[in-house]
Amino acid sequence: MTDTTTEQESSLLDPNVRTPEMEMAEVGAGVAPAADLDLADINPLNAHLFKEHRWQEHFARLRAEDPVHFNEIETAGRYWSLTKYDDVRAVDGNWQDFSSAQGITLGIKYDEDAPEPAVPITPFIAMDPPEQTEQRKSVRGISAPSSLRNLDDQIRERTVKVLDSLPENETFDWVDTVSIELTTLLLATLFDFPLEDRRKLTRWSDIVFAIPEPGGVVESQTQKREELIECVNYFEGLFEERRKNPGFDLVSMLAHGEATKDKPPMAHLGNLLLLIVGGNDTTRNTMTGSVYGLNKFGDQYDKLIANPDLVAGMVPEIIRWQTPLSYMRRTATRDLELGGKQIKKHDQLLMWYISANRDEDVFENAGAIDIERENASHHLSFGYGVHFCMGSRLAELQLRILWEEILTRFERIEVQDEPERTFSSFVNGYTHLPVKVTRK
Repeated sequence: MTDTTTEQESSLLDPNVRTPEMEMAEVGAGVAPAADLDLADINPLNAHLFKEHRWQEHFARLRAEDPVHFNEIETAGRYWSLTKYDDVRAVDGNWQDFSSAQGITLGIKYDEDAPEPAVPITPFIAMDPPEQTEQRKSVRGISAPSSLRNLDDQIRERTVKVLDSLPENETFDWVDTVSIELTTLLLATLFDFPLEDRRKLTRWSDIVFAIPEPGGVVESQTQKREELIECVNYFEGLFEERRKNPGFDLVSMLAHGEATKDKPPMAHLGNLLLLIVGGNDTTRNTMTGSVYGLNKFGDQYDKLIANPDLVAGMVPEIIRWQTPLSYMRRTATRDLELGGKQIKKHDQLLMWYISANRDEDVFENAGAIDIERENASHHLSFGYGVHFCMGSRLAELQLRILWEEILTRFERIEVQDEPERTFSSFVNGYTHLPVKVTRK
């Protein structure tokens, strides 16, 4: 395997592939507490740890005892978990030694004889400069300051409409009713996607990193492949339209960008899924995490209610505490040393943002929400370096507007039960959060 295209095609479109996350999920639920495991047996990739919300102690032990931690499994081969802030930041900022061009999630074991796919479907986040820079340039205008100013009123108008429609003194699901609805409405706007079909975007976002299981988001790799082909076919109709009649939207930008305009339909899938997940999954999970987190740390919720001006500081703190994408992967381009460990060329490295954001050497009392935390904006949830999240300001804008409008109309949003969580070690998310609201 010489680049990520083979991996991406295998994991997304090959119905027979067995991915590393699938292999780790097969280990099963009920992983022993970190304190009861031998250090070598700790492997935070197990999605059950995230679904059960038990990842904290495993990362705490790795940060304390083995911050550059080696694992090896059949499907992925050799890989390292980086759990300390400084190590994650250093690797994320060094694309020459730690490449994205073999994939951004833990991938199939390196094989120099693996064939190239006929049609690569690589997103620009899984590329290195200069190709990454050129393709990213095609769509970066959507997050320019002028674009955000134009979106501000529309985001607020839609947020008000959704919040005003919520039932009072009646339990409802915050994830579906608010978080998904608001983020999907905005994402449809960014794509100029038919609003009546906007929940297709939600569905495609959900299945990208879903681990097939009976009764799960998808039940088989075959089902995942079929639904992603539907995504390609749907967007190809939009591409045909925008090639003739371009607007200021992501599809038009990809259809006319110098580095992206000549791609065949299947080759657009990588960038489309990147933009769908980046614009939907991550923000919606932070929106949900904000409600859950402020209920968990009620003193901070009280402080916010007493002084709504603290919203500005609350936003980066919630993004730090939630960390909607748990990790990103890099691949070593040469033999080197990191944290006293010998990293071999082609070794995979998992930069665990979710652990770096809980590093007590950087964030005091890191497991708690502190909406007045002075260095909250130093979090790594948006990455660092050439792949720093292009939509970071848009995500912050959505969360800020949501809470500004919440505070003007509700006495409180009260969580009624523990949330149900996403079955994934990559997406740190929520599938259900029952709440009640009390209006002012």
